[in-house]
Amino acid sequence: MAADDAPSTVDSPWPVALLSSKIKGWIDRLGTAWVEGEITQWGVSGGNVYGKLKDLEADATISFTIWSSVRAKIPADLKQGDRVVAAVKPNYWVKGGTLTMQVFEMRHVGLGDLLERLERLRQTLRAEGLFDRKRPLPFLPRCIGLITGKDSDAEKDVLRNAQLRWPAVRFRVVHAAVQGDRAAGEVTSAIRLLDADPEVDVMIVARGGGDFQNLLVFSDETLVRAAAASGTPIVSAIGHEADRPLLDEVADLRASTPTDAAKRVVPDVAEELARVQQARASVRLRVTQRISTEIDRIEALRSRPALSSATWIVDSRAEELGRYVSRSRDLVERVLERSTTRVGELAGHLRALSPQRTLARGYAIAQLPDGRALRSTADATPGTSLLLTVSDGKVATTVDPRPAS
Repeated sequence: MAADDAPSTVDSPWPVALLSSKIKGWIDRLGTAWVEGEITQWGVSGGNVYGKLKDLEADATISFTIWSSVRAKIPADLKQGDRVVAAVKPNYWVKGGTLTMQVFEMRHVGLGDLLERLERLRQTLRAEGLFDRKRPLPFLPRCIGLITGKDSDAEKDVLRNAQLRWPAVRFRVVHAAVQGDRAAGEVTSAIRLLDADPEVDVMIVARGGGDFQNLLVFSDETLVRAAAASGTPIVSAIGHEADRPLLDEVADLRASTPTDAAKRVVPDVAEELARVQQARASVRLRVTQRISTEIDRIEALRSRPALSSATWIVDSRAEELGRYVSRSRDLVERVLERSTTRVGELAGHLRALSPQRTLARGYAIAQLPDGRALRSTADATPGTSLLLTVSDGKVATTVDPRPAS
């Protein structure tokens, strides 16, 4: 018989390590088991969760550990007090002699499981952008579509409050079940019916409150997607406080009650008339003040010298204009006098330099037959014909031979 299989006696006791290993072996053979209970302790440390799970009826509690790798796969909203089912594997720590349960999966049960599914649908719809579209409601709708239960208090509240605020308002009411198995389909059909009506400018989905289970119909995926696809603005007036069905998220406006929906959709005729009167009075006051201000400005302008006498500018400028005219005349005469003197001087210079004056003093210009001026005696050989230009005309002559002196 192996030493590890020998029975423990007072004379041959087992070592602590052997006992611990045997306990661990027995526990490991248990494998993984699904258990149900209530979370009584939930603490996070280093990304891991350490908690306790209590039996729903008996006084029994186990400790559990959720490693960070598993925590990322379980619902993020788990907390103390939740009722859950968990896949756990007993784990005995030999060194410390402690027993704990390692969690591989954990989920809500009952209402918690339903909330988990709704939360997953909420995240899906948010990721698709269906919660982001919020269109403004028309100021005064021609016709309001109302989806509600037949002869319900919600219907009476909406109609009564809307007609008190605007007596001429028109409704198209479509009755539908607002709880039970038929509710989701009937409300969805009503939304599509009113959306196809060109006269309906806005829709109200109204219900007079209720517990969570009764409001689940307004979180139906088909209904919510029909509301999101509607081309007509939708007001959700489910009449609840704490819980928010998914219809609230995709609606263009969430009203706390059916009465609040009527007030948000239909303007109060008395308030609007008072607003109009106030606006008219404000406009009248502003116009009167503006006219008074402009009258004062015109009077101030008329009192200025520039506008009090029509001839002031002519009178003030006449003397100055006369001075300018006299000065201009003097300047012109002075320029003419200087110019005349200058012309005389230039004419004298021109006459002094004129060849005609030189000829008048007794000089003559002798030209050879080819027209060149005679400049040297070498060019005037005997018998050469010359043309002499004097002051009063021209004379032809011939060079005569003369004896050398």
